[in-house]
Amino acid sequence: MPEASFFTDMLQSITDHGRQLLFSGSRNTQAAAKADLETLCEMLLSSRGEASGMALAAEILDRWGALEDKGAQTFFHMLHEKFGPDTVRLDQAMENYRTDKSSAAAIALHQAAEPRRQELLRRLNHAPNGTARLVRMRQQLLASKDRSEAYHALDADFTHLFGSWFNRGFLTLRPIDWTTPAYILEKIIRYEAVHEIAGWEELRRRLAPADRRCFAFFHPRLADEPLVFVEVALTRSVPKAIADVLDEGREQINADEATTAVFYSISNCQDGLRGISFGNFLIKQVVEDLRKDLPGLKNFVTLSPVPGFARWLAKMRTATGDRPLSEAALGTLTLLDDPNWPGSESSAAEVERVLLPLAARYFLNERTPEGRPVDPVARFHLGNGARLERVNFLGDRSQKALQQAHGLMVNYLYKLDDIVANHEALAQRGEVIASPAVRSLLSQSDEGRRGGNGQQGSRAFAQLMNSTLGGGRK
Repeated sequence: MPEASFFTDMLQSITDHGRQLLFSGSRNTQAAAKADLETLCEMLLSSRGEASGMALAAEILDRWGALEDKGAQTFFHMLHEKFGPDTVRLDQAMENYRTDKSSAAAIALHQAAEPRRQELLRRLNHAPNGTARLVRMRQQLLASKDRSEAYHALDADFTHLFGSWFNRGFLTLRPIDWTTPAYILEKIIRYEAVHEIAGWEELRRRLAPADRRCFAFFHPRLADEPLVFVEVALTRSVPKAIADVLDEGREQINADEATTAVFYSISNCQDGLRGISFGNFLIKQVVEDLRKDLPGLKNFVTLSPVPGFARWLAKMRTATGDRPLSEAALGTLTLLDDPNWPGSESSAAEVERVLLPLAARYFLNERTPEGRPVDPVARFHLGNGARLERVNFLGDRSQKALQQAHGLMVNYLYKLDDIVANHEALAQRGEVIASPAVRSLLSQSDEGRRGGNGQQGSRAFAQLMNSTLGGGRK
């Protein structure tokens, strides 16, 4: 982008001049060479000149970038130990607030409680490409094995600052299509985290047809780096399986023939921005844009993975004491131990009879210690106000999906009139809003534990699903 390039060049020019001023002369050069990172950070915090401050920030980031892992960990520890709150100032501000509850005293207390490293990170952000380098710095922090007090404190600082810097108001939504520059398309291939893109030809099949869309959020300080992107299939019905979406030989339709927009892959691109939510804004913005361009769209759904299901089920199978699964169910689930079970029609039918009710229990009843749904993708979509619409048996037969979810996929329905009420139901009451078909599965799970007729329930469920969504294949 020309504007971003001009701004970056201008910052680099100012920084270069600042370095000439800061490090010119033999005495200054020797002092700069001897100064360690802690000293440079103190100099940056006390700097008042814009050019010299940018030069110091660039020097610190350059030195940080050259550190090995051990040196980086030492740097993080130094930030925690040496650049926390000014304890003398904080103690005085606390004492003042005890006797003076005024707004001025509260502001002073807030300012004193802020770690000095937050201001240090703000000033480091002034360096050329400072934002991108700080994102990489947090990525390195998250990748470390350290989970000490220092780690959590420093990560809280990054999260606080990034939450402001990457506010929705600064993000721009851009369509990604086959005419998008190749250097961005290469990143789409690399960052795809749900359904791997094998190469350029497969990417073309996802972007070029009239019934496919892709959108990404960008930030002006990371102009050519997508933050998160979503791939959309425009269809006539709600798909049950990812093969219905990605099959090379599928029937293609014109965009204005579609009644359903299927969000089948959402990928976060920057590991250093983990925990900074963009996807909820992305889906809502894309829905609005699609509705404007294609008024014939009536349904907005996902076709989502269930990454935590296999791990949860494995714990259920090995639980001792009050067994959470019946002996009959445990016996059937041994079929999962054969890697070829999906290819056996009889084995697949037996597994489906037991697995779908357990999946309903996983989504509707199981909770984290904080009272949230245990599945991370479910937390995301249900927290955004979607409804759990359908559980799809063997919706994804890839090796990854079989390992993570025994092939299960899920449709979440975004019904615009209900999004707020669904979100509040989960946030306020811990209630997962689900379709009658999914709730009927939960009752089958209870019947299964009492020895009820699971096969009859499975047939009833299939009939209910077909009447609810009109089948799943295009």
